[in-house]
Amino acid sequence: MADTNGIAQGKFAGHVTTKRTVSKVSRRVGAKSKRVGLVRSIVREVAGLSPYERRILDMIKIGGVSVDKRVYKFAKRRLGSHKRALAKREQIKSVHSAMR
Repeated sequence: MADTNGIAQGKFAGHVTTKRTVSKVSRRVGAKSKRVGLVRSIVREVAGLSPYERRILDMIKIGGVSVDKRVYKFAKRRLGSHKRALAKREQIKSVHSAMR
């Protein structure tokens, strides 16, 4: 049944309008293309690590008790979210392993 019938009173009161179709959000949003990945890797090679990333790398190099936890807490404070902190920790670990 129609949502409105054009009459001012009753269950379906209101001006008759046509429903708008709302498009779905694309699943591609946020996906990284080859070009973007290439550019980011070149920038990483040229610019190197940022100061806070270097500090994380030093923490990993020094080691000690519960390094992962300290690195996570530091990264979370700098980056603002749990997910980003975990991703950054793994990224810097991979940089460290590549350097060895």
